[in-house]
Amino acid sequence: MDNKPELRLINMADVEATDVQWLWYPYIPYGKITIIQGDPGEGKTTLVLNLAAILSRGEKLPETDIDIEPVNIIYQTAEDGLSDTVKPRLIAANAKFSMITVIDESKSRLSLTDSRLEEAIEQTNAKLIILDPIQAYIGASVDMNRPNEIRDIMTHLKFVAEKYQCAVILIGHLNKATGMKASYRGLGSVDIQAAARSVLLVGRVKDSPTIRVMAPTKSSLAPEGEPIAFELNKETGFHFIGKYDISIDDLLNGTSSVSKLEQAEKLLNDILSDGTPKSQKVIQQQAKYRNISDRTLNEAKRNLNIKSIKAKDEWLWRLPK
Repeated sequence: MDNKPELRLINMADVEATDVQWLWYPYIPYGKITIIQGDPGEGKTTLVLNLAAILSRGEKLPETDIDIEPVNIIYQTAEDGLSDTVKPRLIAANAKFSMITVIDESKSRLSLTDSRLEEAIEQTNAKLIILDPIQAYIGASVDMNRPNEIRDIMTHLKFVAEKYQCAVILIGHLNKATGMKASYRGLGSVDIQAAARSVLLVGRVKDSPTIRVMAPTKSSLAPEGEPIAFELNKETGFHFIGKYDISIDDLLNGTSSVSKLEQAEKLLNDILSDGTPKSQKVIQQQAKYRNISDRTLNEAKRNLNIKSIKAKDEWLWRLPK
């Protein structure tokens, strides 16, 4: 019997261009996969449950001015009890419980290719699915470190997300490797990260341990968004702080944005201390070598009252006289 697949061709002249729709611009797109990852205990799940609570109420998400309608959500967790952990967290977040559904896994564990995912989306009209953590839903027979086994699974999940224009959030832990780019710190094959259109890192600020930051490490569909900080305090609970100036390296290495600002100010003083104007491009390159962002460098420039001077075809910086 011939099992050769039928050839089907798609002519790009017949494809209608469409805009990407966003659940939370530019962090979480509809119809795509988003990964939120970080070390254990950094607040990933608490962050996501608070986002789910906001969406269930139909309120504005942090750093946005867009009104939204309440969103139906499917939330699956393999690590926390529904009654003693998830429900109390949703109560604390003031979630609208009727908008949040859980697929019963008491008799059969769920996987990313499980037909129950599509059935649940159809029945609830869910616009957001959260799977926490990703490794629990890969499937018992799948080695998440083998690209050939992961690709088909992630391709299927991408198809489901696109078919129903449902945002999919996968929560993941980082591996224990150090000194590597964030894209290589996720557990399993890099094909998991490759399938996501947005990857967000959650980490804590070393000098302010109650402050955590969500920062984009991959943004394929929009300009990279600003890091967003939130506080996780045993006494006062959870609340969003807003935009926060910190680099991915700082989050991974557990240093704070203050130290980067101090590094930037020292760099500028060292380069410009002789009073001679220096090329802005050269200064920016030196900052880049030190993993100092343009935003932090410009803040240091303002703090030191450094002047910009136009000279022929380039800008020069100098310290005030």
